[in-house]
Order: sequence, then structure tokens, then C-alpha cells
Amino acid sequence: MILIVDDKPENIFSLRSLLETKGFQVDTALSGEEALKNVLKKDYALIILDVQMPGMDGFEVAETLAGYSKTKEIPIIFLSAVNTDKKFITKGYASGGIDYITKPVDPDILMLKVKTFYRLYEQTLALNEVKRKLQQEVESRKQAQEELKIKVDFLHTVLETIPQIAFTADSNGHITFVNENWFKYSRSTVDLPEFHPEDTLIHTFFEKHIESGEPFEAEIRIKSVISNVYRFHLLRIIPIKEGGRVSSWVGTFTDIEDQKQVESKKDEFLSIASHELKTPLTSIKAYIQLLERLVRQEGNENVSTYIHRAQDQVIKLESLIADLLDISKIENGKLKVNFAPFDLESLVENAIDTILHTHEHLDIRIEREGEPLNVDVCADVIRIEQVLINFLTNAIKYSPGTEKVIVRTEIKNGQAYVKVRDFGIGIPKEKQEHVFSKFYRVEESSVKFQGLGIGLYICAEIVRQHNGTYGVESEEGEGTTFYFSIPLN
Repeated sequence: MILIVDDKPENIFSLRSLLETKGFQVDTALSGEEALKNVLKKDYALIILDVQMPGMDGFEVAETLAGYSKTKEIPIIFLSAVNTDKKFITKGYASGGIDYITKPVDPDILMLKVKTFYRLYEQTLALNEVKRKLQQEVESRKQAQEELKIKVDFLHTVLETIPQIAFTADSNGHITFVNENWFKYSRSTVDLPEFHPEDTLIHTFFEKHIESGEPFEAEIRIKSVISNVYRFHLLRIIPIKEGGRVSSWVGTFTDIEDQKQVESKKDEFLSIASHELKTPLTSIKAYIQLLERLVRQEGNENVSTYIHRAQDQVIKLESLIADLLDISKIENGKLKVNFAPFDLESLVENAIDTILHTHEHLDIRIEREGEPLNVDVCADVIRIEQVLINFLTNAIKYSPGTEKVIVRTEIKNGQAYVKVRDFGIGIPKEKQEHVFSKFYRVEESSVKFQGLGIGLYICAEIVRQHNGTYGVESEEGEGTTFYFSIPLN
């Protein structure tokens, strides 16, 4: 908007008409005092100011406007019919005017000046807006940096208080901070501890995980700078992302040497115990079989019944020892899988027949659903049958009193699926993810049902070695479905 200040209404009318025909918004004032009031209330792009006015003249108005921060930048064009000498014009510029036009006004010259100053005003507004946004951006960045510094300081404080070795790294994996525990295994603040020559997994972090932005976890041996002894540590490195991109990494080394030693001794004990138990158990089994033949010849049915019960217990003990041997083999990486082609449907039928014959004393039936698996697969027939028999045995064991177990088979996405569903006690949702862990037993069933909690762990390892999948679906009180799949090729 343009403000015209003149004490003569006819002058205002002519100037206003000229400017409005060119599309400008115009405001007017008949005195210097009125002009000052308007300027304080409204924003103007330009003031056309008459010099000769009663009361406050144009120079006084300009000087007053120059004293206010809001108005000092508004351009002023002076209008005057007299006093066109150099000294008078100089006084106008000194008062705050930026141009001077004498009366009578030449409309073309006036419009050229008005358009020029109006364009400058718009450019100034645009520059001020850019300046304002830049200032806001600078302030927001300062605030963000301050907040980030607070977060970093807090993170460093936390990392100093934890018992683990801790460090942070930038997006490229270059170490930026280490806590005090770091110096037990490294004398440098930028170099990782010395790793055991056989532990090469750390290199995959720099080669793959930094590029992919995925967390990294590995059991690694690092060398103490005090004792020069390697100790097992669990290394975890997780990304910190901002805007979907990795900005830094946080890593910890957790000492698990004592845990590894305990596990090693436990595995060693299981291996020795299972081997030592197997020899006398074989002898006991043989003697029971001889005794059974003698009793059968004499026709003593009561003794024969007891012998059968003893045989059942020996079979259970033999199964437990076999599982312990498998555990030992898995821990030592010696669980052998012998791949050979066989008919999968025959395996399923044989496993069901085996379960029915060994559970003749129970009134339970095993039903089939889905499509038959009339395909040849290349796998270890004994191990795959072991998995299915384990699933079926658990289904009968953990669904006492139910009448049936369902075996569902299907072929999908190049995989042969076998699912075993029971209608028993079910497994709580929060515990389903642990059922394939070693020695894990659900508390609700551990008191009522016997077992070591290793059968499903062995099954999972067998399926993994066949590049298959496994899992569990369950609802408490509704039953459980265990399933596994193996590739057709």
C-alpha cells in the first residue's frame, strides 16, 4: 500500500486516481500528524510526502519516521512546488527521503519512480523473509545441536556406568568414544581390541553391516592387554538412525568367558555321561531279553508283565541317552546328516504306524489331512523320521484324554510341509518362542510331564541342517500345532 500525504485534497485526489488506475492500493493523510498515526497502524511500501504543509512539514514527518524502527526503512518521495535549489533538495535527502519530485508532477516520471520503489520494497520483503527463515534454521540447528550434545553426553555417561566394554562409532565405523573398560583390552581409543585369529566374523561388520545398516552380533575372543589372554565376549553393535539413515553405531563387549566355560564343562559331562551310560544300558537290555525268554518258557505271566514294564523303562532311558548324545554332537558340530533320496509319503506313514504300535495302550487315533506327499526328497530319512516321531510323541504326551491327533501334509512354494496338531493344554504365547531352545520347558507342564527339554532343540537343529523351516502355533486350552518343512530339491 502507498501513503499520500498532502494538505490539499485536490492534490491527493489526482495522485490517488493516477495510482489506483495502475493497480496500486492507496491510503491518504491530510496532515503530518495524521500520516504519523496511519504509519504506526498500517504497513506501507512507499510514502509520497508533500513538503509544504501547515503544522508538521514534510521534513519533520520524514525525520520522525526515521526515528522508529518500524518505519525507518519505508522509502519516501518528496513533492514540492518551490525551493528546488540544491540546498533544499539536500535537506530532503538528509531528512530520510530517497527521491524528490517537483510540482506540477509529471505522471510518467512519477509512475516510473513508484514502480521502481515498489519493486524494491517487494524484493526487500522477500529478502527479509529469506533472512527470517535462515535465522530460524540457524536457531533450530543450534537447538538441535544442543539437544544432540545433551543426548550424546547422556549416552556417554550411561556407557561409562555399565560393566561392559562400550564404544560408539560414526556411520563409517570409525570409533568416536570408548568407556573406561575399553582400556582393559585396547591401548588405543580408535583401534578395536585384538581378536583371536580364528574369529573372523568381525570383518563382516565392516564389509556388510555398515553398508546394510543392520545390527551385528557375534561371540568373539579378544585379548587382554594385562594378561595377554583371550577371553570370550559377546559383541553387539546396533545402528542409531536419523531420517532412515545410519548416523552412528553403539557397541558393547560383554564378557561371557565364564559362561562359555560352564557350557563347555556341561557339554563335556553330557557327552561322557551319555557314552558311559550307553554301555551298561545295552547289557541290561540284553539280560532283560534273556530273562523274558526264560519266563516265557515257564509260563509265568505276572513276571512277564513286570519284565515288559522294565523293558519300557529301558527304552525310555535309551531314548534319553540318544538325545543326550545328539546334544553332544550338535555342540561339537558333529551331528551327521546323511542325504539320500527317499519317498516322503512312506516316511510319514511309517512314523504314524510306529507311534500307533508303541501307544497301543492308549485309545487315540491319528488322522491325515491335506495332500499326500508322493514325492522323492533328498534328505536324511532317519533324522526326518526322528523329527516327526518327536512331534507325534509330544502331541500324545501333552494332550492326555483327547481322542485324536491330526497330521496335515502339503506341498507349497517348493517345500514339503508336515504339521502335527493336538488338542491338549496348549502353550502360552509369551513362551512359544522359547520351546525350541535347549533344556527349555514350559513351567505349566514341567511338573506334570517328564522330560529334559531337548527333543525340540534337536529337531530344530536337524531341520536347520536340511535348510528347512520349523515353528509352533498354539492357544492355551485349545491345543498346539508343531510344523516343519524341507525343500523338495
